[in-house]
Amino acid sequence: MARALLLSSRFLPSETREVSGVLKDFRSSFYGKLICNQNSVSRKFDMINKGSVIVASVLGRRVKRGETVIPDPDYRIPIVLLGLAGGLAYTDNLLPAAPVGLLGLLLLFQTTRVRFVFDEEALEVRIGDQLAESGENVFVGGKNRWKYSTFVNWELWWPNFPVLVYFKETQTKPEGQVHFFPVIFNGKQLYEVMVERAGPSKTSGPKEA
Repeated sequence: MARALLLSSRFLPSETREVSGVLKDFRSSFYGKLICNQNSVSRKFDMINKGSVIVASVLGRRVKRGETVIPDPDYRIPIVLLGLAGGLAYTDNLLPAAPVGLLGLLLLFQTTRVRFVFDEEALEVRIGDQLAESGENVFVGGKNRWKYSTFVNWELWWPNFPVLVYFKETQTKPEGQVHFFPVIFNGKQLYEVMVERAGPSKTSGPKEA
């Protein structure tokens, strides 16, 4: 868990990409609409995504292969942590309140900027509404982009209140590289697109109805 938090805190954009219309259109992502197409993004972003459309919400329908999916941000974990820190501080438990509060603030900040982008062939971590590149992975090197075909397994803990997502891939190294991330995205959307792109998880939920 600690490693995941450190990893997420070090995602820094290597350059700013201009994406016309994305900032405005992302505001409507909670309504489950198709929010932009190839004509609304820059040429560079079209090259990255190979002309696929972007959809920010997959609630209520199946994800279509070829679409680029970006799960909505979810602020529940940082809010819970900040609330817990406030409660601890109110009861004069300042020693535990400080790290819990700092963790809540870190995740709150990361929720506003870190995005999981699921394109046709890979999961990639990008930054902000303009989807800037996140730079090189600070622990294992290389881009924060992993092909679904290299996924060995993935898990989502826990079904009713997802807190942590794990996956293991062989792209970084043949024996397998493990990654942990706090779930600062809509858990249901994240689960559905992971099932569609990477195959069913062995033990994680939520289970399909």
